[in-house]
Amino acid sequence: MSSRGPPELAAMSGRIVVVEDNPASLELMGYVLRAFGHVVYLAADGAQGLELVQSVHPDLVVCDIQLPRVDGWEVARRLKANPALNQIPLVAVTALAMVGDRDRVLAAGFDGYISKPIHPEDFVKQVDAFLDGTAGRGPRRGGC
Repeated sequence: MSSRGPPELAAMSGRIVVVEDNPASLELMGYVLRAFGHVVYLAADGAQGLELVQSVHPDLVVCDIQLPRVDGWEVARRLKANPALNQIPLVAVTALAMVGDRDRVLAAGFDGYISKPIHPEDFVKQVDAFLDGTAGRGPRRGGC
């Protein structure tokens, strides 16, 4: 097996910012994405996540909603209001699972929604689909 993992899961590598305040979840998402060849930048709160996005201009942002300092709603608002960053796909990874939560997340500017708890192989497939433009509803960035 290559560092990209099983071929059926290996779509494309990308630079991904993961914003998650739960240390175990942050470590798991980072580990799984790196195991499949992605370059991963980790942030433990929304403010740190916004700084990372502005400095590295990733291919994808994976963000929890319930975060300290700056929550996921505000992360989405700021990223989508910034013309230099608003084309970066933004995916919520959240435990919000009430009726209407998915629609609320998408209406807030997120391009997609992944529910917690994550299952590593499914999570990688979902992330790869956002990177290659086959998932979500938002615009996709070009080949930078």
